[in-house]
Amino acid sequence: MAAVLEVLSRGLPLEPLPPPCKRDEALPHAPVRSHNLTAPEQRLAVQNALRYFPPSTHRALALEFESELREYGHIYMYRFLPQFPVRAYPLRDFPARNQHAAAIMLMILNNLDPEVAQFPQELVTYGGNGQVFSNWAQFWLTMQYLSQMSEEQTLVMCSGHPLGLFPSGAAAPRAVITNGMVIPNYSSRQNYDNMFALGVTMFGQMTAGSYCYIGPQGIVHGTTITVLNAGRKYLGTEDLAGKVFVTSGLGGMSGAQPKAAVIAGCIGVVAEVSLEALEKRQAQGWLHKIERDLDRVIRRIREAKRTKKAVSIGYHGNVVSLWERLVEEKEKTGELLVDLGSDQTSCHNPYNGGYYPVQLEYVEAQEVLAMEPDRFRSLVQASLVRQVAAINKLAESGMFFWDYGNAFLLEARRAGADVGVQGDATGLNFRYPSYVQDIMGDIFSLGFGPFRWVCTSGSPDDLHVTDQLAVRIMEDILAEGVPPVVEAQYLDNLRWIREAGQHHLVVGSQARILYSDRVGRTRLALAFNSSVRDGTLQAPVVISRDHHDVSGADSPYRETSNITDGSAFTADMAVQNCIGDSFRGATWVALHNGGGVGWGEVVNGGFGLVLDGTEAAAQKAALMLSWDVSNGVARRCWSGNKKALLATKIAMKEVALLRVTLPHEVEDEEVLKNLLPH
Repeated sequence: MAAVLEVLSRGLPLEPLPPPCKRDEALPHAPVRSHNLTAPEQRLAVQNALRYFPPSTHRALALEFESELREYGHIYMYRFLPQFPVRAYPLRDFPARNQHAAAIMLMILNNLDPEVAQFPQELVTYGGNGQVFSNWAQFWLTMQYLSQMSEEQTLVMCSGHPLGLFPSGAAAPRAVITNGMVIPNYSSRQNYDNMFALGVTMFGQMTAGSYCYIGPQGIVHGTTITVLNAGRKYLGTEDLAGKVFVTSGLGGMSGAQPKAAVIAGCIGVVAEVSLEALEKRQAQGWLHKIERDLDRVIRRIREAKRTKKAVSIGYHGNVVSLWERLVEEKEKTGELLVDLGSDQTSCHNPYNGGYYPVQLEYVEAQEVLAMEPDRFRSLVQASLVRQVAAINKLAESGMFFWDYGNAFLLEARRAGADVGVQGDATGLNFRYPSYVQDIMGDIFSLGFGPFRWVCTSGSPDDLHVTDQLAVRIMEDILAEGVPPVVEAQYLDNLRWIREAGQHHLVVGSQARILYSDRVGRTRLALAFNSSVRDGTLQAPVVISRDHHDVSGADSPYRETSNITDGSAFTADMAVQNCIGDSFRGATWVALHNGGGVGWGEVVNGGFGLVLDGTEAAAQKAALMLSWDVSNGVARRCWSGNKKALLATKIAMKEVALLRVTLPHEVEDEEVLKNLLPH
């Protein structure tokens, strides 16, 4: 395969210029992007795209790029689509001067693998608009730079644009990535749409723009943990057999939901408007049944509840119709057919294809989105109001609903839906809790978060070895003794990793995820590095994490929604995280505006670190992972949330390198009682 990938070292294919290329209609494609560019601005967008090409090609490309902008709302440069199979090849096959650059190339190709990416030909990995690059010229130039990179150079990436290779040093990151870093006063959704159309900024989501997405497995584990803990918290049970979890979305992230529901032992019912997405998840073995008729969906729910069989049901239709039918069944029969509910549509991007209104069929909705964006927006808002009305009725009957951090409640409130809390002056509280507030926040406070690794050999045998190492390390940590609240997390993750191989979770690269704290992450990384050194593993391992982690994201409606000292809208933690990781050993770092809950709503960062078996890699892993977790642990010390503070004090005992002062609580209520007139 090395000969196939040699093309990556050549840069833009210009001699000869590839023939015009239509996009593959057998693949799913991004909806038409909206913008309000004036005629001069549209010319500027074409001019910006032509900057990547020599003047001799401009006459051939200008009209083509203008046509793409007019037809799709963005210049993707379909003519330059790769003509080789895009996937995570073994590290040894990449044409690079060092393993670190080759590892970045591997991770980029994995993000764009059609089996992994949501809209691969539009360079969207997940979330409807989570880009790896803005156009295909950037892909080719980035790959050429990486193939040329030495151990004393750093590639600078600015919203998909490869600025170039710059002198640095062996200890510096090989790549520094920023996405969407727009001046705060201009970080509005309309400005984003226009700047993306101009080709000057990009929405990197979280792990799309940092090249660390590992397929929906990355969220299967988090969703499994969330559903298990929701059962404990809301239903008072460890056994979810016969319990029904209703939600929506089967895209790059939400596609994990049916698999996670079955692993958790419940009945998962997921609505999805795209038949392509449903069939993709079923082909992967992540979804058991597809139903197009609500009568059949209801019959299947009743049968699964009767047999208490863990099963996943995909409804090909709009989730609003499903919610309203469940209300109808409750009113007609008195039977509540849903126990737990949530939503994972891409509501961070509701007016550009992240959410489809119930009033229109899928294909018609795409046409309205492209031709009548204002009407589409009004229909989405009315649909959100209807969805919330149905959810409210079921919640009043005993269903437990939570926000899955996708900006569903935020956008529903903006649409006029009844999701507010009376007397809330902060704008942070809703009728239903965020899953971070209610479930994951305390887990983050303990330092636990979504640690990931990729076996760059591409061998399932290597992945099996790392799974065994993870089991041994977690068993050793438990044997040493940990506080009960920490023990519960280790036991959940031990169960997960023991069963991971049985659930066929790999899509794309040979990757794994588990939730771990600083101690566990560091020991895992050092064990992987030692196994590369002694040949137990055939090739280096790349470690990373979701940005949705202990210190990776400042997001007042999700990751930091349980920060109650007034600092929920500050972004110091995520920025400091990225800066700190960069000089403590990360192979690459990324910092993004937007991700998960939307543009302008969050700042988040991530990293990649190549464990190549060297002593230098071991030192980098120990130093960087300590900071990467401890930064968030320390911040949560000062949150003002008593449960978070209690959990953080436990975690602090594990952080020997941390030198911080814990906050003092105001224990005497009289101290504050009369400070202000009533």
